Parts: sequence; C-alpha cells; structure tokens
Amino acid sequence: MSRRLCGVLLLDKPVGLSSNSALQRVRRLLGADKAGHVGSLDPLATGMLPICLGEATKVAGEILSGRKRYRFTIGLGARTATGDAEGAIVETAPVPALEPLPLDSILQRFRGPQEQVPPMYSAIKSGGQPLYKLARSGVEVPRAPRRIEIFELSVRARLPSSLELEALCSKGTYIRSLAEDIARALGTCGHVTALRRLYVEPFEHEPMQTLEAIAGVSAAEPVRGLLPPDQPLGHLPAVHLDRGDTARILHGQTVPGGVTAGTVRLYDEAGEFLGIGAADGSGAVRPRRLFVRD
Repeated sequence: MSRRLCGVLLLDKPVGLSSNSALQRVRRLLGADKAGHVGSLDPLATGMLPICLGEATKVAGEILSGRKRYRFTIGLGARTATGDAEGAIVETAPVPALEPLPLDSILQRFRGPQEQVPPMYSAIKSGGQPLYKLARSGVEVPRAPRRIEIFELSVRARLPSSLELEALCSKGTYIRSLAEDIARALGTCGHVTALRRLYVEPFEHEPMQTLEAIAGVSAAEPVRGLLPPDQPLGHLPAVHLDRGDTARILHGQTVPGGVTAGTVRLYDEAGEFLGIGAADGSGAVRPRRLFVRD
C-alpha cells in the first residue's frame, strides 16, 4: 500500500546498486507513491544520493545544480573501458615514482573552470540512444566537451600504484574522466577503483540514511531523516502570500511578489510551502511548480 510522503531523503547508496535500483528499493520500502533521485551514482560508487519523495520531486531540478564533494581512488598503470574497476583493461603503462613528482602543481592544472569530454559509459544520449548502450555495442561517437569547474582538489593518500583524492566540483563533472586525465598528466594511465560522494550541496552537514535503517521503518512511523521539501531551497527568495493571493496563485494567476526577477519559494498565510514561482521582472510572481494540496 502506498502512502503520501513529501520530502527529501539522503540515502547512503551502497556499492553494487545502480541509482535507479536504489531509488526503487527506497520507494518500495517506504510505500511512497512517487519518487525520483537527484544525480546518478555508478554502481561502483557509494554515498549521498538525494531522493525526492512525493511532491518534493518538483524541486529536484533546484537540487541538481548544487556542487558535489567526492573522495576517490585512482588505480595507476591500467585504463579500463568504463573508466572504473568494472570494465575490462584496455591499456597498461608503467607507473612513475610519485614522490619526486610535483604532484600539487600537476593537480593545479585541474582546478578551476575547464571543459571535460564526457565518457562513452554515461547516460548522455546520442541520436536518442544512451552512450553506454552504444559503448557496450563497441560503438564510439564524438562527444562535445562540457563546461565544468573543479573548486577543490587535494591528495588524501599516496601509494606507489594509487592515489586517493578529494574533489569539490560542479554538476556535470565525471570523476572517471577526471581520474583518467590526472593519470595521463602523471605520465601513465589509470581508472577509478573506489568512489564515494560525501555530500551534495546544500546537504553538507545532514546525515545520510542507510537502506537497512529505512527497511526498519513501519508504515505507521515517521520516516527518520526526511527533510522538508523547501529545505534545499534556502538560496531562493521567499515570497509570503496573503489568503487572497494564495487562492489566485493556486489558480495559475500572477500576483504581486515584491521580487524583481528569478525563481522564488512560495508560502501561504500560514507559512505552508506552496511550491516554486518565477518573478517576471516587474515585481509580480507567477506559479511555476506548485504542490498538490490535500
């Protein structure tokens, strides 16, 4: 039996599950009527996977733009077809001694705005087909580089044949491609052997929930760790409406908002979150994605 849940759950995705498989498992365990995840994690990866439940799926696009922090290990000396440990080795190369290398100056090349070519093993589509399906068929197609930014990149551990790094990056960054590029800059080749997403902004200080903990929640219990749907929207201006303007905006009409332009959070006279609106530049606000009210 499904139940109406509304909020954001921060799942600590376990290794071996795709993001969609993890999402469907959470939805079944909680009996949620609808759900969607924000940003994908490879089956190899663990860590924070925000899952929007119920009407909170309408704010997923706002969360998607947040920066992400990863901790990852690059296995040096071998490149794989997938860029991680799940693929077959397609190239090997000697690994230079890392100690004499000016490692920080090499990593400095990867900090800041840059263009990154997405890997073939990705969900990006070409001609209507996901690239990973083409890759599995042995087909490789040109990929346009995408604008990304690496805000922080630091070394956590250095071993003779591997590096553990931590990165804070913009949306759209592929850690597998970053790892391959770093290995190439070191004079060898490499692939991701471990990957964990530590957080997605703005949830840096929020705890994650495991599948085991979620499985122990009964239908009569509140869901532990379920965040209000407007919590990740604190960067947006709040517009509080009186009773009359609330009724009008719920009927799709434009109302005074006092905000010049941009996306806003909408609240009724009691402080209940209504959804997302858009200011039109004249101080008026129109509805954009409203929540269905009971």
